[in-house]
Amino acid sequence: MLFPESWLRSFTDPDLTTDALSHQLTMAGLEVEETQPVAPPFSGIVVAHITDIASHPDADKLRVCQVDDGSGTPLQIVCGAPNAAAGLKVPLARIGAVLPGGMKIGKAKMRGVESFGMLCSARELGLSQDHAGLLELAADAQPGQSLRDLLDLDDTLFTLKLTPNRADCLSILGVAREVAALTGAPLRRPQVTPVPVTLADRLPVDVQAADLCGRFAGRVIRGVNARAQTPAWMKSRLERAGQRSISALVDISNYIMLELGRPTHVFDLKTISQGLTVRWAREGETLKLLNEQTVSLQPDVGVIASGDQLESLAGIMGGDASAVTLDTTDIYLEGAFWWPEAIMGRARRFKFSSEASHRFERGVDFANIPEDLEVMTRMIVDICGGEVGPLDDQILNLPSRNPVELRLDRCRRVLGIDVSQSQVEDIFSRLNLPFEVSGNVFRVSPPSYRFDLSIEEDLIEEVARVYGFEQIPDVAPMAPAVMTAAPEARHGPHLLRERIAARDYQEVINFSFVEETWEHNYAGNTDPIRLLNPIASQLAVMRSSLIGGLLANIRHNANRKQSRVRVFELGRVFARDAAVSDGDLTVKGVNQPQRLAVAAWGPAAPEQWGVPVRQVDFYDVKSDLEALLGTRAATLVCEAAEHPALHPGRAARLVLDGKPIGWLGEVHPRWVQQLELAHAPVVFEVDVEAISVSPMPAPTELSRQPIVIRDLAVWIGAGVAYGDLLHTLRQAISADPKLAIVKDIRLFDVWRDKNAVQAGQSPETSLALRFWLQDADVTLDDAQVEACMATLLDALVKVHGVRQRA
Repeated sequence: MLFPESWLRSFTDPDLTTDALSHQLTMAGLEVEETQPVAPPFSGIVVAHITDIASHPDADKLRVCQVDDGSGTPLQIVCGAPNAAAGLKVPLARIGAVLPGGMKIGKAKMRGVESFGMLCSARELGLSQDHAGLLELAADAQPGQSLRDLLDLDDTLFTLKLTPNRADCLSILGVAREVAALTGAPLRRPQVTPVPVTLADRLPVDVQAADLCGRFAGRVIRGVNARAQTPAWMKSRLERAGQRSISALVDISNYIMLELGRPTHVFDLKTISQGLTVRWAREGETLKLLNEQTVSLQPDVGVIASGDQLESLAGIMGGDASAVTLDTTDIYLEGAFWWPEAIMGRARRFKFSSEASHRFERGVDFANIPEDLEVMTRMIVDICGGEVGPLDDQILNLPSRNPVELRLDRCRRVLGIDVSQSQVEDIFSRLNLPFEVSGNVFRVSPPSYRFDLSIEEDLIEEVARVYGFEQIPDVAPMAPAVMTAAPEARHGPHLLRERIAARDYQEVINFSFVEETWEHNYAGNTDPIRLLNPIASQLAVMRSSLIGGLLANIRHNANRKQSRVRVFELGRVFARDAAVSDGDLTVKGVNQPQRLAVAAWGPAAPEQWGVPVRQVDFYDVKSDLEALLGTRAATLVCEAAEHPALHPGRAARLVLDGKPIGWLGEVHPRWVQQLELAHAPVVFEVDVEAISVSPMPAPTELSRQPIVIRDLAVWIGAGVAYGDLLHTLRQAISADPKLAIVKDIRLFDVWRDKNAVQAGQSPETSLALRFWLQDADVTLDDAQVEACMATLLDALVKVHGVRQRA
């Protein structure tokens, strides 16, 4: 919010300097983001009256002016401005004057003619960028008067950065109320005598939506002169507050909004034929606004209509059809209370913002509508003339101002200071907050303009603001320092990030809200959690998988000529939880587990001369996952299964210690083609909780006995997986103490009949397994080893029907 300091001091004028006032407002929660002078520093500039003008004898573009600077002695000034003319009042820099930037004016001779000063443009004085000619001053300006005094150029512009809850301070009056409460300076509210009613004309208004409009007031004014000039003082204040002067009627409406915080609207009465109707819009209705934008409306948008013709977007912006022009003679002046909930977000939906909607969606005072319209009526009549009709005021549905209680003991605990009851009473009185006291409990009734007072903490904040944050002592928090050791077996997210980054992956952070097609394609989620107010239309649902975001990262990099991408993300996903019954109420919760996802695309290793280029595959990424799991990788099982995002024959469900923890596989060719990638990325996604705990290492004595190595080759039928064989062998070893001598098992050879495969048959497969056997105490003999191998083979035969290969 931008405003000149002089405007604020016309309401309340505390004995404070500009800097002190700025600091006081900032410490009270109304942050003064910036203060800047209205004009840069300059001196020696006065009003001058051009009494005579003649052409320069030796220069076609220069003229010799005789000016009266109030000293009694005419001055001769040589000037080249095209608008210089006799009778004009303009700024004069006398000899010795200093212009912005430090340039000092002295006596000069221009083409042989002496000049005793300089007539100035607005740009030369730093007032604007206009340098087309001299700055023309008011005709009643007195020669010799200081320009800084005439134009009030010693004023300061304040820029307030208000929080959304302080809608009551979106006006000069609102800020003045705060200054008066903080400093004790008296508050001078404009006192205006109501304009006598000279017309009986009324405009019928039918408010059909009390949940849209809680109060509606207006009156007819006829015979106004819309071409009247806006007073210079009003135009100056508007311009310094960032408002462009348009016409007298529009300027008065803007002035009332800035000064009193009351957005109003002025209708051209001749465009309204059937009275006004306040209602919700109908589906498909359109309205051309004052900004020349035509919007299509939905039933949750409020409108003001006249018959079937829409006249205004309620609380947001007027319509172009009923806008006042310079030819307007009869007007209808409207002021209303629009419910904040009915205005919130509507302007942003149409991709614009207005001063009115900015205020109404935060809450505007609903009690002073008639008084504010009387002030505005007086201004219109004084500036534009006209005859005034009676003021109609309909009260339909106003907010209830429920009292808020403040417990003095709690206020002291929250603020950490021993504030007394008398101090709190004084603060509430200065803030004009009506209250009652019962014991140590204050019962405060919020005023009609304070929409931010609803809970006890709001009142505690008011006490702190006025008491002064600077007066609250700095006391370090006292808490017992108990050192707790983090369990060594648990790995936090930082360690997981460190480990996966060490495998040549780069971390990314993606939005938790994603495209709905990602949920369908990559997660098979037909009922994702939807956002009520998405930041973008395509980011409308919450993710239940991290895979979509990583694939988008790969595509983004591939489109920018990156040939190798390895990324990971550790974040939360969101899925619907089972319904929770609470008596007669059934609540659907949201489960938010943490997941770790990895995606690799392109060559398995960076390009180099010593290693041939090979695209990353399933086993490269599986190796990264095993490195992440450490010693627990021995219990990781990959089960063939199908996943919506993964290749049907190159995907696996990850099972750790018998519990599913995620998925690993190559991305489905359909999605690879859709992403326009040359190769398929390989991804895995696992539950963070499942991989965050590892068993503590247990030291064991190394055996001094030699290791015996035996190989076993078996034929297996179609559909039997190596993982199943390994699981069976490990179960047999754990069940028979005699088999504890088996220390490791590895697959080292696979053979199939290529001719049978090419013929479309499913031949048997030969798997060659290598076993490492060792006893801790004695050297193994051949009989013991052979008995062990026979037991293992027998287990495979019974469970899987394998045959030993000769």
